[in-house]
Amino acid sequence: MVILMLGAQGTGKGTVAGLLSESLGWPQISTGDIFRKNIKEETPLGIEANQYISKGQLVPDEITVPMVVDRLNEPDAQAGAILDGFPRNIAQAEKLDEILAEKGKKVDLVINLTSPKDEIIERILNRRVCSNQACKTTYNLTMHPPVKEGICDKCGAELVQRQDDSDEQAIKNRLDIYDEKTLPLVEFYDKKGVLCTEEISEKTGRLGKDVADDILKKINQ
Repeated sequence: MVILMLGAQGTGKGTVAGLLSESLGWPQISTGDIFRKNIKEETPLGIEANQYISKGQLVPDEITVPMVVDRLNEPDAQAGAILDGFPRNIAQAEKLDEILAEKGKKVDLVINLTSPKDEIIERILNRRVCSNQACKTTYNLTMHPPVKEGICDKCGAELVQRQDDSDEQAIKNRLDIYDEKTLPLVEFYDKKGVLCTEEISEKTGRLGKDVADDILKKINQ
């Protein structure tokens, strides 16, 4: 089963994907992780991708999508996998569908997370990430704080704030870019009948764990 996570930064994609991964035993996959792995292992696609990344350029879809599909073909992803933040546009989604179909697979469920914009900004400003690249667990100082301040519950490494998470105007700019480029994916997957939209909001008291629990019930039906 292939699950996609959609939603602007700060809506809780990483948190919900992590909870689903932990419960189902399926890998949580991001393009960043895939790029780093392929570059480290010096695979043909990794070498190609690094030519763009090293220059600060975006990796073309014809490299990115095959890398994602290759990752889905690995043994730990055979029962299921959760793609966190990919695809990011219609072109990537169409290419992903095409390559998955060639391998007898498809996108089975798309979870679209929404939140009020003021809450998103507050969450990102309070977001902290494990500095251990093998862990990278995400926390929120108000909604999902670590047991010990500044320390990851899972591995004991230091928690850090990403540089672009500390600038409110930069956060607003990123949200605008998401609305422009990624929101069309919501309509794309809705037409396919695989979209499930869930709101995470402190105002309603519905948080990431509640959403993850409901999605697990749907998967296990």
